[in-house]
This record gives sequence, C-alpha cells and structure tokens, in this order.
Amino acid sequence: MHKTLSLVLIGLTLCTYGQNTSVQDTLQISSNQRILNNLAGIPRGITLGGYGEVLYNKPENLNAEIDIQRLVLLFGYKFDERVQFVTEIEFEHVKEVYVEQAFVNYNLTSGLNIRAGLMLVPMGIINEFHEPTIFNGVERPSLDKYIIPTTWREIGIGLSGRLNSISARYQAYLFNGFLSHNGESGLLKGSNGLRSGRQKGAESTMSNVNFAGKFDFYGIRGLRLGLSGYHGKTQAVDGQNQIPGSQVGLSMLGLDGRYTLKKFSARGQYTIASLSDSDLYNELTGRDLGSKLMGYYLEAAYNVLPFTNKQRLVGFVRYENYNTHHAVGEFISKNEAFHRKEWTLGFSYHIAPGAVYKMDYQTKSTAIANTTKGQFNMGVGIWF
Repeated sequence: MHKTLSLVLIGLTLCTYGQNTSVQDTLQISSNQRILNNLAGIPRGITLGGYGEVLYNKPENLNAEIDIQRLVLLFGYKFDERVQFVTEIEFEHVKEVYVEQAFVNYNLTSGLNIRAGLMLVPMGIINEFHEPTIFNGVERPSLDKYIIPTTWREIGIGLSGRLNSISARYQAYLFNGFLSHNGESGLLKGSNGLRSGRQKGAESTMSNVNFAGKFDFYGIRGLRLGLSGYHGKTQAVDGQNQIPGSQVGLSMLGLDGRYTLKKFSARGQYTIASLSDSDLYNELTGRDLGSKLMGYYLEAAYNVLPFTNKQRLVGFVRYENYNTHHAVGEFISKNEAFHRKEWTLGFSYHIAPGAVYKMDYQTKSTAIANTTKGQFNMGVGIWF
C-alpha cells in the first residue's frame, strides 16, 4: 500500500521535467492567503471575501438531503505595512455559526511572518485549501473528515514564510490540542477518530502544548509536494487531567502531492496517526479508540474544454482508503466497519473563475463483505 503511493508520487515528480506548466500553477492559494494578497495592494484598510456551498446528497435507498452546507465571510484589515488581521466567519447548515480563523500576521521580513490566534493546522491539502472551487467532488475527501478532522483549527502562535532560494514554503506552530475528556465522558472514539475532540477555539482548555509544522516544495514546474507533521498530547479538563488515561499521546505524519500538466491534473495524499495510551483511555472511558489511524487517496482529473475557453469542464476519478482502526490496543478488537473504501467519479463545471457546478457518484464500502452502497451528489460552490 505504502509502496504504491510512493511510486505514484515519484512518477509524478519524474514526469514534470521539460513540461510547459509554470511554477505559479502549483501555487494554489488558500482563503487567508488571498486576503493577505488583497491587503498587500492597499496602504491601509479592509478587504472582503467569501465562499459557500449548496449541496444535494442522495444516498442509496434513503431520502435526499439538500443543505446550505456552509457560507463563509472573510475579512482582512491592514494596520500598516507589517501588520494584518485575518478572520473567517462560517455559517453551517444555516443555523450554526463558527469562527474558523482569527489571527494577526506580523511580517518580520519578506520571508518570515509571526502569526498568533485561531489558525488552521497545516496538515494535508484540504484542511488549508478547502474552498469549493479548488477541489474536485461535491464533498471533500472523506480522509479529510475521519483522519485529518477538517476543518481542524486551534489557537496558537508560530512562524510562516517562504524560502524563495529553494522554492519552498514553511509553517511551524505551537497549538493547544484535541480535548479527549471533558470531565463527563471521553470524546475520542473508533468511528471518527479524533474529530469529536476539536476545540475550535471555543473556551478551549489547555493542559499540553502541541507542535504542528509543514514544508511545501514547489520548485519543479507543475508539481507541489508537502510534508506535514503534528506531535503532542490531547487535553483534559482540570481535575480530569491528573487521571491516567484521560489524555492520549498523538503523532501524525502526512505526505501530499499536487501535479498539473496542461489540461491534466492529479493529487494524492497519505496520512498516518499513532496514538499512545489508547488502552488506558479506552479502559477509563469505555470507548473504542484505535492506536493507529491511516488513510490515503489518489485522484486524476482532465479538463475536456479547449485552453482558449474561459470555462473549464473537469472530469475526475478519486479512490480513497482509510481506516480509523488501522491498529488497536490489547483490550479491544478491530472493527472492520471502520476500514472504509470509496470511489468517486464525476465532474466540476467551472462557469467562471469563482463559480462551479459539481456532480458525482460515489460507491462506499467497508472491509465487511456486502456493504457497498452508492450515493449521488450535486452542488454549487462559489469563492471570491
């Protein structure tokens, strides 16, 4: 499995030499970077942006769900040439409101920034690049829900910047971590791994400091490679954090690649997370948290319209394989229902640079025999 992903990424690297795509093609920007870029063009003041998705999901043999999945408003303010503020306010399912980002960016030099506040954890692709017009599929990849719990953000401080001499971008932050025990119950479990432990900056408790970092290389035309890591411990509320098993050690490693060659594009991602003291945690809470979580996906896409067209019609296929019980401790058994595989086949019709119609069909299965189910999805997304 690991060898397959490595060979694909190596192949992508070798194929890039001598191609006509520009280095800029690999520099997809996230919403916060777009806000900072907009602020760079003014001496002082405010800039606005936003993105959103309206989705239709029809699982096999079930009613369809129609949902305004999210509507996000982006605000940025420039105090002076060195100091900016970025925030992102998200409305989910019409009725839920979250602050997804809220940080101050201080430019020490042209290649070094200090950031502090509520920030996205730089792990994988989608957690930072999740605007609907820059990924294929009506829904985000499931790996980025169950292994990397997108949208994963916490409060912290750290450094970011670029090393232009080697065509690289770096990020290194200190964060608070997942909440594993709230004083009443354990929040982490086998079915969705770490997802329920996200604190999201909402009256977060902090008993341990965690490190997150990422290194992106974009020096080969058409290719962007990322290496990300996260290390630390989960958090438990006062009084509970002294009890053995209330906190879990966590180390996560990720590798991702994005490649563009004329009208063809591909991307892949591999992530593995190792958890220590999961046996003690499960014994204390009665949960079934695994000791290792693993997942990967591979995707290929092709724009069928001519280069001269302003619009793009991108057909794609994606395969995902992820397991929140990749390994377990001594006192629980692997649940094969947590080893999931998905195929997604569809298209993205970009009617303008910031607007897209999407449609796809998914087959979802587990390691348990005869569990394959289908799902049809449609959606519209915008980003400005």
